[in-house]
Amino acid sequence: MLLTDARRAARTGPSGELVPMAEQDRSLWRAGDIAEGIDIITAALPRGEVGPYQLQAAIAALHDEAPDYASTDWPQITLLYERLLALADNPVVSLNHAVAVAMSRGPEEGLRLVDLVADRLRDDHRVAAVRAHLLEMLGDDTAARESYRTAAKQAKSLPQQRYLNARAARLD
Repeated sequence: MLLTDARRAARTGPSGELVPMAEQDRSLWRAGDIAEGIDIITAALPRGEVGPYQLQAAIAALHDEAPDYASTDWPQITLLYERLLALADNPVVSLNHAVAVAMSRGPEEGLRLVDLVADRLRDDHRVAAVRAHLLEMLGDDTAARESYRTAAKQAKSLPQQRYLNARAARLD
């Protein structure tokens, strides 16, 4: 929780709009909390069996340790999500794994995994949002725009809807 909360100030812009991790100002991240969280997870990992909380903390630590989004250790994050999935078959973890796979192995592979989990998260806007992002990475702006619009319709919060509609409009 400490590692995730350390990024809170950068998650929203001045008007309350969502700011995705790739676009966050990392100088707003609380370095002291990140260092403390990394110390805690580093001490906890060698102590016996690794469970879901340790794996989630390790994933957060890898995000937090990267000096910028491009430096994120996606292959390691992918492996940690695979270990997490081996402990419990969770559709949200599967969707997050699909993102990590897309970032480490390519958007085509990520899309294949999104398709496998989509039925289990049928009305969850995150499926359409992830699909849109991966389609955009592939250069399929038309399909990406439609997926962003679908995600915006499914989103429950106004900031999410605004963000997703803005992403769709950017592709017009």
